[in-house]
Amino acid sequence: MEITRGCEEPTVDAPEENFTGSVRFDPLFDARDEARAIGASVTFEPGARTAWHTHPLGQRLVVTSGCGLVQREGGEIERIRPGDVVWFPPGEKHWHGATPDKAMTHIAIQEEQDGEAITWLEHVTDEEYGRESDR
Repeated sequence: MEITRGCEEPTVDAPEENFTGSVRFDPLFDARDEARAIGASVTFEPGARTAWHTHPLGQRLVVTSGCGLVQREGGEIERIRPGDVVWFPPGEKHWHGATPDKAMTHIAIQEEQDGEAITWLEHVTDEEYGRESDR
């Protein structure tokens, strides 16, 4: 058995090349030995979001607070709230983040394949993001 003490892991600012706005990561666990899963608690300030991206083995998001947005390529922007669980299948191009007026935190879980868990793509434009507020 191993217990990782959350207060001993520092919060990390997300890199600007993969995110728009203020986003913070609190690492939860890494892949090790035969296990491939990686987990982090991710907080998006209002208006913040990921760039478009994919995961080789998919990704699961568990919303823990606030209000967020998710979109898969070609799909509608969907609102997510605490208690919602989102599944993106392997290779599905998508993005996620906070609504324009409310922060959002989710736990993100994905698995590594050949040492990679994510492929980053282009930024979500303000026009793409703004479509949600037109509804």
